[in-house]
Amino acid sequence: MTKFGWPASRVAETERWAIALRPQQPTAGALVVICKEPVQAFADVSPEGFAEFGRVVGAVERMLTETVGYERINWLMLMMVDPDVHFHVLPRSSTPRSLAGLQVADAGWPGPPSLGAFEEPDASRAEVMVAELRARWSI
Repeated sequence: MTKFGWPASRVAETERWAIALRPQQPTAGALVVICKEPVQAFADVSPEGFAEFGRVVGAVERMLTETVGYERINWLMLMMVDPDVHFHVLPRSSTPRSLAGLQVADAGWPGPPSLGAFEEPDASRAEVMVAELRARWSI
């Protein structure tokens, strides 16, 4: 979780999942949802973790709908560098979206996300982004 700027990036947390602002923003409101269980395979998440994940997905998608109004959403499990179970959550849109004044165009739209094209907010802007997301979190 520290690789993703935790605890400063902390948007929300449940018993088994952590929700963090992604340090690099290929789309406005990009997040990382990290399993807090010590597992490196999705199949090894506990039944309780899977049950809680369903509630987390709903809460994340509602929060992002309210903050950036995405058209599509991508949940990417890219565990090549970071082997612990986690998802990169990218709200996708055909037009630029903004969060806390940071405007980001989705360089990959309408195809696969372009993770190499991103905005990287400074610490003060990231803090405001996290606060905006936290204010809309509800599970």
